[in-house]
Amino acid sequence: MTRETFDRRLNQLQDDVLYLGSMVDKAIGRSLEGLKQRDLPLARQVIEDDAAINQKRFEIEEKALLLIATQQPMAVDLRVIAAVLNIITDLERMADHAAGIAKITIMLGDEPLLKPLIDVPLMAAKAREMLRRALDAFVARDAQAAREVSALDDQVDALYDQVYRELLSFMISDPGTITRATHLLWVAHNLERIADRVTNICERVAFTVSGKMEEMNPLRPERLRAQGLG
Repeated sequence: MTRETFDRRLNQLQDDVLYLGSMVDKAIGRSLEGLKQRDLPLARQVIEDDAAINQKRFEIEEKALLLIATQQPMAVDLRVIAAVLNIITDLERMADHAAGIAKITIMLGDEPLLKPLIDVPLMAAKAREMLRRALDAFVARDAQAAREVSALDDQVDALYDQVYRELLSFMISDPGTITRATHLLWVAHNLERIADRVTNICERVAFTVSGKMEEMNPLRPERLRAQGLG
């Protein structure tokens, strides 16, 4: 295989990652829309569409492994392919989190939400922004842009903490709200995990550029304490 052909296949692999990213972004958006509108058919569609996301991930993985097996990639090319394999895994997990939100919507059924959704949609919007910018950084091989995206995870964490505290106050003041509050807390947790996985992508972008792994957003002591881990 000529270098030109190899580069073309590598670019196709990258395009596939972007397409998978767009599928995941759409899943996140639709899962929140289903929750806000109490649209059960839309929630079921998000869950059904998860299978197509899984299949796309497997197709990309096969292409990446075939490229490694049939060629002798240079170090920088191998880092790109390794990054692709890790990124698609995180993307597939993000889709699982979106499907998890859709399942919560179905569990809620016609039951009214405990409170108007304010911080949760903000979490979703911020996580989706992070995802798009992280994939842009991957395409551009821009480690600094990736670091800037990973820093936004603090904003998502802050929103999650706000949701956690507010819902906890509901549960303490009225134990009858525990079930509904727990459902919303699960939604927020799924979104917080999506942002964490975007940070993983940012770390892979930096690895692609430098060849060195770095943890961009380690848990700070205050976050450990908030989660009961410190």
